[in-house]
Amino acid sequence: MALDENTVYALAAVAIFLVVGFPVHEFAHAFAAHRLGDNTAKLFGRLTLNPLVHLDPIGAIVLVLSAFVGGGRLFIGWAKPTPVNPAMLRGGRRSDAIVAAAGPVSNLLMAAAAAIVLRILVAVVDVPSEPIAFAFNVLLYFVYINVALFIFNLVPIPPLDGSHVLFAFMDPRTVWKVRPVLDQWGLMVLLFVMIVPIGGLSLGARVIGPLMDGIATLLVGF
Repeated sequence: MALDENTVYALAAVAIFLVVGFPVHEFAHAFAAHRLGDNTAKLFGRLTLNPLVHLDPIGAIVLVLSAFVGGGRLFIGWAKPTPVNPAMLRGGRRSDAIVAAAGPVSNLLMAAAAAIVLRILVAVVDVPSEPIAFAFNVLLYFVYINVALFIFNLVPIPPLDGSHVLFAFMDPRTVWKVRPVLDQWGLMVLLFVMIVPIGGLSLGARVIGPLMDGIATLLVGF
């Protein structure tokens, strides 16, 4: 079965993301934790950009399949979670939120960096050659992947990074009541929201899709 061009571009971008995107995301968690007093990730050898150290085979396969099945319109995947000991962080829950947010923020920064390259290409290249056109489209999908995972990871449901940010803004008593419930049922809720179709699209796709398009368009300018 021949793949359409968009899927080829998306899969090429996913390949780059597995080597660059996931390592940068997890390194950002590890680096933030290290600077805030927790050396757990460093002790486990995770304070590195080596992609093999951060690779989760299942998460990588899911990302590839999501790009393939979604035709370049859906990107879901994950790397090996970075070990963090919140008790070692200076600043308590606030620092835990900073460490959690560091990963998604790194995705947004990678998207912005790729978008700058795209803007330069648009400005200086009148008639792109085939290799430049291919690189342009792959970079565009690299932007979309990073934006999609930036949004996805900030969803405030465990085990995603956004849950740590959410808990940081709650008072301790509310966290004590809510967190065990979300920890127990969060993954099932997340799977329902992201997978179960409602009127042809999942609730997650209905929310993340427009946000992804809006942020990516803002970054690339077209």
